[in-house]
Amino acid sequence: MMICKSPLELEKMRRAGLLVWELLQELRARVEPGLSTYDLETIAAERIARQGARPAFKGLYNYPCVLCTSINNEIVHGIPSAKRILKEGDILKIDVGVQLEGYYSDSAITVPVGAIRPELQQLLRVTEEALQRAIDRARVGSRVGDVSAAVQRHAESHGYSVVRDFVGHGIGTQLHEDPKVPNYGTPGHGPSLKEGIVLAIEPMVNTGKPGTRVLEDKWTAVTEDGGYSAHFEHCVVVTSNGPWILTQP
Repeated sequence: MMICKSPLELEKMRRAGLLVWELLQELRARVEPGLSTYDLETIAAERIARQGARPAFKGLYNYPCVLCTSINNEIVHGIPSAKRILKEGDILKIDVGVQLEGYYSDSAITVPVGAIRPELQQLLRVTEEALQRAIDRARVGSRVGDVSAAVQRHAESHGYSVVRDFVGHGIGTQLHEDPKVPNYGTPGHGPSLKEGIVLAIEPMVNTGKPGTRVLEDKWTAVTEDGGYSAHFEHCVVVTSNGPWILTQP
């Protein structure tokens, strides 16, 4: 069941969303060759605690950390580690969520580590563009399939594939609510979007094929063919005035 949020609930989600945005900007600025992904984990844990919030991921389904940090061919759910040292030319996906005043927020970015190859710059650009196109379809009267198809159309038009094994989702008093928001679909299909629904839209785009597999740690999802993957995510409210992104100013 999809839950429409009240204006008061949306204000609380907005505060959570801005906390996530500020945290991601701080982490983006810290990324450099030689840093470990656990260094970022420590920064995130300390900032969330200072703000009186609770990390959304740690403990959920027994996940061990505050952040998901996924490098290169890792798509999502990479576990921060002092042994994972960032190298020049890597691309790093940082995914973080918080709970504040009883409401959740969730967002992700993909960050270049130093200078990256032009083809990876394009992957990041196209994935972020796909997110923006999907957000533009999050309108009253649209359907989930309109949002999903916007991601798929843009990514595939540039020769990429979209991950099918992991999807976006509704969000509110729970991190994962209805509806599921795939990154592929058919316009005009799926649940109808009503005012007050909040979606976590999160394109995951691969340079190769869409297939995935999960590593022995039971969490880290990688591309089956070793291709690179990018991931961006925003929480978006469906309003009568168009989409409202909660996870950016």
